[in-house]
Amino acid sequence: MPDIKIFDTSLRDGEQSPGFSMTHNQKLRVARALADLKVDIIEAGFPAASPGDFAAVQAVAREIEGPTIAALCRTVPRDIEKAGEALLPAKNRRIHTFIATSPIHRRDKLGMDKAEVLKNAVAGVELARSFCDDVEFSAEDGIRTERDYLAEVLAAVIEAGATTVNIPDTVGYSTPQEMTELFRWLSETVPGIGGVTISTHCHNDLGLAVANSLAAVEGGARQIECTLNGVGERAGNCALEEVVMALRTRSDRYACRTNIDTRKLHMASHLLAAVTGNFVPRNKAIVGENAFAHESGIHQHGMLASRETYEIMKPEDVGVLSSQLILGKHSGKHAVIDRARAMGYELAAGEIDGIMAQFKELADAKKRVYDADLEAIITGNQAGGELGPWSLQWLSVVSRVSGEEEPTASLTLAHEDGTTATQTGEGDGPVDAIVKALEAITGMDIEVTNLAMRSISLGEDAQGESTMRARVDGTEYSGHGLSTDIVAACAEALLEIINRASRNNARIEESEPRSHVA
Repeated sequence: MPDIKIFDTSLRDGEQSPGFSMTHNQKLRVARALADLKVDIIEAGFPAASPGDFAAVQAVAREIEGPTIAALCRTVPRDIEKAGEALLPAKNRRIHTFIATSPIHRRDKLGMDKAEVLKNAVAGVELARSFCDDVEFSAEDGIRTERDYLAEVLAAVIEAGATTVNIPDTVGYSTPQEMTELFRWLSETVPGIGGVTISTHCHNDLGLAVANSLAAVEGGARQIECTLNGVGERAGNCALEEVVMALRTRSDRYACRTNIDTRKLHMASHLLAAVTGNFVPRNKAIVGENAFAHESGIHQHGMLASRETYEIMKPEDVGVLSSQLILGKHSGKHAVIDRARAMGYELAAGEIDGIMAQFKELADAKKRVYDADLEAIITGNQAGGELGPWSLQWLSVVSRVSGEEEPTASLTLAHEDGTTATQTGEGDGPVDAIVKALEAITGMDIEVTNLAMRSISLGEDAQGESTMRARVDGTEYSGHGLSTDIVAACAEALLEIINRASRNNARIEESEPRSHVA
């Protein structure tokens, strides 16, 4: 039974999509979760894109053990040198270099003919091999590349020393049958391809990323490039949790296996959601709240008779607990740590006190603390880090259903420099009023583009969770807030957004435009 390597690019392809940016510490949190999942390769970033990306890749290379750490680069000497330097601390490292091969990219983006692209591809792989033995080459927009030319490029880079060749569906254009046929043809046609790993990287523009990745496996691919929750450019990438569970659940068809510890899928998915400030949709396959829920009477009757009537996977296999242990204000540290461990979270010594403080505060505010409440506290705590410089000290909101006066929000922010500021804002709703007050304090232009709210657990005292996207001075950011008061949760989400914007503005650095392979 062949092994399928799982190449996770959440920190690179996923992070570069609008509203999904992560701080340095947050990237390390996600990288640790990916290592716990036992992914084979973590693509940590694009070191040549900016000093911040370089530092993040270097930190992941230095601190994360287990998976191979990869860095992306164009077939440009400066890019490759930066990638090699950033990866030096890694025990197992891979340089992932790429150039576009399709006619439209050659003509409109690169301004190169076939011979020039081929020359750059070979030179890039040869230079990358001088930094490490593990080199991946990607033919960007390979799916729309002429077959014979694609085969010629792949043969040349294999001869130059590439150990993995990736054929990406950069714009999500292909269909499963086409994928199987192409990968089978390449496996049978390209000289030397039997001695390297063939990889697939699919985007989800037509909703076919997972299906196309599985089809590539049927055609001979032995590495799947994917992301947690399917995050990524435009409509996203192949979702790691979906493709892994498809291979596991339908091993009768695919006859292959991965090294993934599937019991950590739910935890990793929800950590990424908290870090990036984006909900996991309730109906999301594998990790959504409704993935193992049954409300229909017919379904419930079948489940009571035999769970296999309507469940093809066990919730426990993906890290969803079948029971809910209810904690309360008298629960101690050990009970909380033990429950967190049962849910798949190993709490670091340095974060336990902070989590316990939030737990006790929540337990005082509501009667019962459910698993979902505890998970929200843990992921919210782990999603934090270097967000500063602002913190919310006080908030008062007055909302009016009718009347001449508009809703108002008064709040006090503390800055890390020791100063505080208080402002009152008026708006057409409480959230808009909070925005106006924050704009008055920070001087930022904040335009909310998306707001979602939900109840975390059960009961009238349930925690509320808010995720929000907003443009701050023209750049889009996301934020996440958690409170038993849903308006306060919205304020926390907005605060995270202005902190992301503040940090970003403070470290604006000269950088080349981000090029990527998708």
